[in-house]
Amino acid sequence: MGKSELRIVYMGTPEFAVAGLQTLVEQGYNIVAVVTMPDKPAGRGHQLQFSPVKQYALSVELPVLQPEKLKDETFVEELRSYKADLQIVTAFRMLPEVVWAMPRLGTFNVHGSLLPQYRGAAPINWAVMNGEKETGLTTFMLKHEIDTGNMIDQVRIPIGENENVGSVHDRLMELSKQMVVSTVDKIIACDDQGLALPTTQQPEIADLKPAPKIFKETCEIDFTRTAKEIHDFVRGLSPYPCAWANIDIQGQHFDNVKIFQVTAVEGTNANKDRGILIPCADGYVAIDELQIPGKKRMDAKSFLNGLRAH
Repeated sequence: MGKSELRIVYMGTPEFAVAGLQTLVEQGYNIVAVVTMPDKPAGRGHQLQFSPVKQYALSVELPVLQPEKLKDETFVEELRSYKADLQIVTAFRMLPEVVWAMPRLGTFNVHGSLLPQYRGAAPINWAVMNGEKETGLTTFMLKHEIDTGNMIDQVRIPIGENENVGSVHDRLMELSKQMVVSTVDKIIACDDQGLALPTTQQPEIADLKPAPKIFKETCEIDFTRTAKEIHDFVRGLSPYPCAWANIDIQGQHFDNVKIFQVTAVEGTNANKDRGILIPCADGYVAIDELQIPGKKRMDAKSFLNGLRAH
């Protein structure tokens, strides 16, 4: 069965998931339907906003399913009607067995970490927040426990010392294009030859680091930590969803300040000319880029010049 015959249902929601879908479509794979999150109200007018995956799917005239509940009988029957041989999941929700076990070749997931590390909803953020020196992508077959299925393939990339999560996200997104295609091709080749897909069980590791969903309270900076820890924490949340803090700057108090970039200033003899310095466990962090509520994002020098002007 060639790539134009294999019936694929693709599931995903954010921009990260569009990359693989678009590549499969452009290279002639047979995507029969797309599943994504329901439309959500956004902005001041609360107008319904389509997910990036839905926007792309509509642009190439693919059927789009948007279930509120993945166990809903109407949705399950509609999904079954597409007679998928294979399902692909990238940055979506946890699937019930009735969904992931439906295709004859199963369902595989594209996950943004080196499994078994960073299982969960925000693997790219947490890897950078924790100061990891590398991360990657893993494709694996879905089973009951989240992100624990047997691995099909894994690729690694380094994380730069000052690189933020936006940059890592974009590099992994680009990498996911070839990863999705190569995984599908392996599955097709094995199916054609009547062979079981070769997979590897995830290794047992004592010190597993989770990657839970990130909320606003997750993003508050704890200045009792070291300068390096704060530096990693900030870049792991920049540019989105963004670290924040309530801070005093030149005698003025500011709440809910978004902080996009800091520099670790170790030691106690920090140069006060550095601008906005906040003490921490082993020295200071210099805030390089920030945004006060209601104002635009700016560098520290511009912000301080604005304070002096008032």
